[in-house]
Amino acid sequence: MTQLSRESTSTINHDVVVVGGGSAGYAAARTAQAEGADVAIIDQGPLGGLCILRGCMPTKTLLRSSDIAALIRRAPEFGLGSSNFQANLNAIIDRKNRIIKEFADDRIQALQHPRYTLYEEQASFLSPTLIQAGPHQLSAKAFIIATGSAVSHIPIAGLEETGYLTSDDALELRTLPDSMIVLGGGPVALELAQFFSRIGVKVSLIQRSAHIMSQADEDLAKPVEAKLQEEGMTIYTNTSIERVTRSSDGQKTVHLLHHGQPRQVTASTILQALGRHPNITGLNLEAAQVAIKNKTIVVNKKMQTSQSHIFAVGDVNGLYEIVHIAIEQGEIAGWNAIYPNQSAKHYDDRLKAQVIFTDPQVASVGLSQRECDIHHLPYLVASYPFNDHGKSLCLGELHGHVKILCQPQTGEILGGHIVGPEASELIHELIAIMYFHGTVRDLLGIPHYHPTLAEILTYPAEELAGQLPPVS
Repeated sequence: MTQLSRESTSTINHDVVVVGGGSAGYAAARTAQAEGADVAIIDQGPLGGLCILRGCMPTKTLLRSSDIAALIRRAPEFGLGSSNFQANLNAIIDRKNRIIKEFADDRIQALQHPRYTLYEEQASFLSPTLIQAGPHQLSAKAFIIATGSAVSHIPIAGLEETGYLTSDDALELRTLPDSMIVLGGGPVALELAQFFSRIGVKVSLIQRSAHIMSQADEDLAKPVEAKLQEEGMTIYTNTSIERVTRSSDGQKTVHLLHHGQPRQVTASTILQALGRHPNITGLNLEAAQVAIKNKTIVVNKKMQTSQSHIFAVGDVNGLYEIVHIAIEQGEIAGWNAIYPNQSAKHYDDRLKAQVIFTDPQVASVGLSQRECDIHHLPYLVASYPFNDHGKSLCLGELHGHVKILCQPQTGEILGGHIVGPEASELIHELIAIMYFHGTVRDLLGIPHYHPTLAEILTYPAEELAGQLPPVS
């Protein structure tokens, strides 16, 4: 890593300056450097990025513990004895910290490699062509903003005074509360709610919309709601929170309207999981003359902002809070920063994919029924339940179904949706077929081993193929 004096005041020139060293930023830096650019990275730390430090990896590490806890409780169902179950939250957090440190150390080592110049400072634009990094002023031919997201603070009367945990706080919690209210019904809220429920916390979840996962098709949400309720969680949908209060004994109460009727929900802890927002605080984007809409940096498909030489990738542009998409956007921006006038790359969301690591898992790729209906796109749809599938019956995993949407004339798969066991893995068969613009007939033609979970995909494909025009 290039060593820089803090007393430096003259302008330092680079080809590309990347602001943020997380998944999107590092992908952009790596791509630009591979094309021969002199690349600088500004990251005020802690180094590692959101996914590694406070996102995907720590949450999935925690969920592994609660998934095992749930299986232990089900032991008698499979003819096995089980002893009294106890969760040791300290040990769970210690394991998570050991694993995350390994991931973070690898990323830090990559950021500190001599091929980059790393400034561990706060970044702030001085103009469209100049940025401040601590005591240093940097100029560049291109800038790539990849500062990620931060926890949103939602204005709910009494919430700040009452006190709450954020998703960041929950990853470090070492004292197990006896009860918890989770505000929100998105991926983070659901994963953490099920984690705490499965290790012994009495959880109530409050969601404003008609169902959890409000942006997804309702039929994907219902099996998850059913499983969470079976495991003892209380779920309130169709709600409006009015205020939050705290009693003299420290108990916290959310006062809400549930289907229009007043209700009160009380617990010892509140987890505020109502989302995140682009982290643009302190960047001084006004000086860079970068357009912002609804506190989000506006970009085109080349990942360019309103300034063609300034790019924004990952969570900070508000398109998708999904790591593999952030990496793809970073690679596009890194390439386009070097080749602005030739062979420009574009982001295409045809294969956008998302997974929610609840149990049952939820995984989707491509278009949903809701999107097709909104945009008046013709489609055929078919689904098949896991509770009528051989391998899932053997596993005792009966919640959920698979669903495929296809073009009515050609049978090309437009979208695939799975709620059920190993959905995060199964979705990749549909992603692979869609990558090559494959059809439901192609899916049927692929051999599927029996008995496997994957062969369930052939059942809706067969139904859809039967509705297509004959092959000429």
